[in-house]
Formats: sequence, structure tokens, C-alpha cells
Amino acid sequence: MNDALKNILNRNSHRSLVEPAPTREEMDLVFQAALRAPDHAWLRPSSFIEIQGEGLKKLSDAFVSYAKENIEDLEIEKLKKYEQAPFRAPMIVVLICTPREHPKVPEVEQIMSTATAGQNILLALNSMGYGGIWRTGAFSLNNKIGKYLDLDKGQQVVGYLYIGTPEGKAKKIPKLDIDEFVTKWSS
Repeated sequence: MNDALKNILNRNSHRSLVEPAPTREEMDLVFQAALRAPDHAWLRPSSFIEIQGEGLKKLSDAFVSYAKENIEDLEIEKLKKYEQAPFRAPMIVVLICTPREHPKVPEVEQIMSTATAGQNILLALNSMGYGGIWRTGAFSLNNKIGKYLDLDKGQQVVGYLYIGTPEGKAKKIPKLDIDEFVTKWSS
């Protein structure tokens, strides 16, 4: 089995991510890998916000403001959880999709392109020894969160990648029976 396939088969979401985060040079490579995602008609719908250090506090403030203004019956415990969420990893990359009008490329395909870019980021990080967790939830896939992240109208948050060095024991990757997921049409 080649190294690329091993990397895909061994990628896992780690429970605990700590310093160090990837370097500037490593993230440049990671973003190059992200931009190799399938992109019908070369529309380039994907962009990213890389957040570290004080930026995590800015993201925390955005989450709190969004929650207070948009989540009904918000309990204080939930608000505290949202406030602390960005501090679970030393780096976060926000996956942004800016759909463009095109007669042959629907918006959903452009969102899937950004999602694929996210997977490329996770695979590139894994190959470098870093870990990542993809999170969505209340702060993604809606038309209101962009205001709190200084996005332009029409831009969408597809997810948040929490990034760092894995700490502790990795979750066990289950062995799956391929026949439960694959239907084969043969001649």
C-alpha cells in the first residue's frame, strides 16, 4: 500500500488538539492542497479564514454575539460552551464558500467543492503529523453567521476545522464491511 492511501485510511478526528499548530510554511502547503479540490468550471468558490492567538478570542466573541441574537431560549450553560468552543485547538480554519452564478454549476456543487477542499486540508495535515476535527453546528450552513465573521453577502460557512497536534490516544478506527456500503453493477 502506498503512503497516500495509508494517509487516507489512517486519518482520524482527534479528541484533544494542542500546540504546536502548523507553521506558516506548512499551512501554505495545506492551502495549496485545499485548492486542488474538484472545481467544475474553475469557479474558485472556496476561501478560508485562518485563526490563531487573539483571533480565537475574536471568533469566540462572534459566536457569543450570534448566539445571543439568533438562538431562542439560549441557556447560560450553552452560551458558555459557545464562548469556549474556539479554544479547543490552537488553530481554526473556517471553510467559506462564495457561490458564483453559472449555467452548468449549481450552488450545491460549489458547496461540495469547498467541502472537498476541507477534506484535502485534513488529509494534508494528517500527512504532516497534525490532527484536525471538522465541526459545523449552529455556526455554519446558514445565511446569518456571515455577518459576525465579516463575510460578504452570499458567502457561506461550510464548517470549522479545529487544528493542532494530537494529544492522547487516538480513537480506534472501526473496520467497516464494504459490502454494507457498496452496490455493484456488473456485466
